[in-house]
Amino acid sequence: MARRSYLFTSESVSEGHPDKVCDRISDSIVDLFLAKDPVSRVACETLTTTNQIVLAGEVRCSKEVTHDEIEAAARAAVKDIGYEQEGFHWKTANFQNFLHEQSADIAMGVDASGNKDEGAGDQGIMFGYAVNETPELMPAPIILSHKILHKMAALRKSGARPEFEPDAKSQVTLRYEDGKPVAATSVVVSTQHRDGYTPADIKELVRPIVAEVLGDFGIPPEDEFYVNPTGKFVIGGPDGDAGLTGRKIIVDTYGGAAPHGGGAFSGKDPTKVDRSAAYAARYLAKNVVAAGLADKCLIQLAYAIGVSKPLSVYVDLYGTGEVDEVRIEKALREVMDLSPRGIREHLKLNRPVYARSAAYGHFGREPDAEGGFSWEKTDLVDALKSALGR
Repeated sequence: MARRSYLFTSESVSEGHPDKVCDRISDSIVDLFLAKDPVSRVACETLTTTNQIVLAGEVRCSKEVTHDEIEAAARAAVKDIGYEQEGFHWKTANFQNFLHEQSADIAMGVDASGNKDEGAGDQGIMFGYAVNETPELMPAPIILSHKILHKMAALRKSGARPEFEPDAKSQVTLRYEDGKPVAATSVVVSTQHRDGYTPADIKELVRPIVAEVLGDFGIPPEDEFYVNPTGKFVIGGPDGDAGLTGRKIIVDTYGGAAPHGGGAFSGKDPTKVDRSAAYAARYLAKNVVAAGLADKCLIQLAYAIGVSKPLSVYVDLYGTGEVDEVRIEKALREVMDLSPRGIREHLKLNRPVYARSAAYGHFGREPDAEGGFSWEKTDLVDALKSALGR
């Protein structure tokens, strides 16, 4: 039987965290290619360190994408994050580009030809999750962790809090009673800041932000409210710690409240099921919960490289379901084509909408007018109910 009373913790990192800088650059390159050609293939990895930006990976595009355009996209991403520091500056950092043409062997297995539909870009397992403990149908600790940093970034960029610099991390621990979050028991915020401020100064700047975000969960006791617990945090970002694409995958998803598949999202075009099928699984799980079919839903999808159909569809409702899991597994296949092509077409993923997803979570976000976060829609509720005769 599942525990009903416990503490659970999730963390987030800001857009200026070294790894998130890399995710943002990689996704900006994905957007650049998709804007040129919606069926581009991109697998872009980024490394950042002190005044260095390095790209590597494989690409394919029917239109020319120049080195200068790639460099401009990378620098624009860093500029938007806000790095204009001696050790890492959007304008002066050394830039190296080692992107090259996609392997013909991979292309042969993935591309559609003759009677063969487009196959998955790789093998792998992907998970989607939803739970009704927040309006976003996400676990509360990860949503709160994201919101603290998102609010801090907004205040920094507006000029209201010029004391903050781009690199930051947050961590929220909630107490659950009867399976529901009821109170914050500890909060950790570490934020890069301009020189000349004490830890106490920064704590008082962070306090009202945390209080606003936590709301009814309440700010934790003072001895459980940690802000820059190591003290001074002036040197940060890629100058303080090297960054790589795809190293914050639990931050990107459910904060550890649900399993994560075998691959990261950022830097990959939507033919890669690491990304698109994880989005589809979240979309389906969210619609199951939004339809009132369960309080909590986990979905696993599995694929083989070059094969169009999913090898398996697995649903776990954690004992909260109104309908048997086997029936829901069958209904999911009926309401959505879960081939790579079907997912992309249903969620309209061949658009340059990925840079916006690179920080503050890929899930629990509002769908936007340009097509970003389409996987957060709950437009399958009626179809699911109909397929289940409800």
